[in-house]
Amino acid sequence: LHIIGVVGAGGGILLHVDKHAWLTYWIITMTTGILLMVWEIIRDWRWLIQLKGVLTLAKVGLLFLLVPLSNWQVEIITALVLLSVIVSHGPAGLRHYSVVHRKVIHGKKEIKG
Repeated sequence: LHIIGVVGAGGGILLHVDKHAWLTYWIITMTTGILLMVWEIIRDWRWLIQLKGVLTLAKVGLLFLLVPLSNWQVEIITALVLLSVIVSHGPAGLRHYSVVHRKVIHGKKEIKG
């Protein structure tokens, strides 16, 4: 559902389609995105300090820029898609890199807390 929402909303924004045509996809994207983030944080709070979590939070920040920087929507959507690919398909060593510990953290046993 999340990918379907991203494709529908992103395509609508990129092609300058009437907002009414892609708004449902936007709602699907935001709802499933929030649920996915909450799930990751509940499973292991360390997600927030791993690159996959940090990049996801950066994507949220970019989403907030879509309205005030409306002239840059194509570039922002493109950056969002590229960050999504890195988070989803990047090597584990990149996705699991802890920005706090400056090393790869695969599981709870590798760091205390």
